[in-house]
Amino acid sequence: MRARAAALAALLAVASLVLLLAACGSSDEPEAAPAEPPAEMAAPPAGTEPAAPAETAAAAPAGCTAEEFEDQGADHVTEPPPGFEYNSFPPTSGPHGPAPAVWNLYVNPVPQLALIHNLEHGGVVVQIGQAVPQETLKAIIDWYVGSPAGIVVAPLPELGGDVALTAWRYLLTCDGFDEAAFTSFRDDHRFKGPERIPPALMEPGQA
Repeated sequence: MRARAAALAALLAVASLVLLLAACGSSDEPEAAPAEPPAEMAAPPAGTEPAAPAETAAAAPAGCTAEEFEDQGADHVTEPPPGFEYNSFPPTSGPHGPAPAVWNLYVNPVPQLALIHNLEHGGVVVQIGQAVPQETLKAIIDWYVGSPAGIVVAPLPELGGDVALTAWRYLLTCDGFDEAAFTSFRDDHRFKGPERIPPALMEPGQA
């Protein structure tokens, strides 16, 4: 257990450093980095809007917007069906890949098709825009380390200065780190997806 904890701590330290360098505009890329998200999952082009959400939560912390969306199904696909549009960005349900991403903290964007599968299993995904300040990145990493099971943290440049937390059918978008809001969202939705797996199988490094 101690060896595993030490290895995880080392991984997080390296990931933290790389994320902070990326925020400063570093062009260095890790050799074994997750792939860029597919074109189909890019941010909606200017002048277009995704399908309207089913409901917007009434009580959200200052600086955060909480939304609830209709369930778009859980079909396993290798790419979104022709003409299909996700009703949120980042997606909170819908067609997704056959395998989830490994539960972990990433230094490069993770394909949305994989992350939707994590949501289906009851995971919470935290995605960070490219303009988020270094101190916010560090706060998010510290928060993640405190309770990492069932969570994926990864960059999503298209979010700009925002941070998006997703669970199945739910989205919380914040313009910074709000510990109370992040923790409440995690506790409300983690381990509660439509296809639940034991929390013991959702530790960092597992998939």
